[in-house]
Amino acid sequence: HVESGPTVTQFGVEPLYTERAGQRRKVRVNRIVGLANDLALALAAPAVRIEAPVPGRSVVGIEVPNGQTSVVRLRGLIESPAFVRLNSPLGVGLGRNVAGDPVVADLGKLPHLLIAGTTGSGKSVCINAFISCLVFNNTPEQLKLVMIDPKKVELVRFNGLPHLIGNVEVDADRAVGVLRWLTSEMDRRYELFESMSARNISIYNRKHSAAAKAHLRLPYIAVFIDELADLMHMYPGDVERTLCRLAQMARATGIHLIVATQRPSTDVITG
Repeated sequence: HVESGPTVTQFGVEPLYTERAGQRRKVRVNRIVGLANDLALALAAPAVRIEAPVPGRSVVGIEVPNGQTSVVRLRGLIESPAFVRLNSPLGVGLGRNVAGDPVVADLGKLPHLLIAGTTGSGKSVCINAFISCLVFNNTPEQLKLVMIDPKKVELVRFNGLPHLIGNVEVDADRAVGVLRWLTSEMDRRYELFESMSARNISIYNRKHSAAAKAHLRLPYIAVFIDELADLMHMYPGDVERTLCRLAQMARATGIHLIVATQRPSTDVITG
């Protein structure tokens, strides 16, 4: 079995039998796992990953890096049947798996997202892709975006987008104010839900689905924070307190967090 993805080709190998003293014995999986370095040497590959066994199959997976990586484009993900099947206003494209099949996710089910990786690993590219997916899927009346960019260079290109509430915040002082506003907006929405006997934003919007009440429908809010560590080091108490409240309670009100940071260690993402 062979599956070729954008960066890795996975070979499915079925262990055979060895004969010893007239007895047939199947090759043990841990013997194959121990051959990873020998395989990398024989294939002149930088590294070989062995997945033993592949879930749902009676084979051992050997993943070999491709000589040339192919570009994963956003359009192919948005047009894929997997993305269409999501049928969600908060659908985002994550990329392609080892087999080259699209991998998609629904922010409404996650309900918050942490993106971690070293400098240059593609955190900002990932955030840009998510923003593009959400803007493709929703009008400004259905979805609002809040962006906080302490680096001042990554998200500012989205200034002027009709979905954006205000501008992209690059000042740490104002960013703390934005997070406080989000918690007060969350509390306001819970009060509205209570008055309408609704448990979450989808039930509330369904009750206002009539044309006469369309202006009362609440938009989803996606909050993008590009480098959380910078905010946490400058305002640890305020940022941690507001983020904790949002992470615990904001899902039902349609507010979703997408947070990127280099190392999700305990001094940045606390308990």
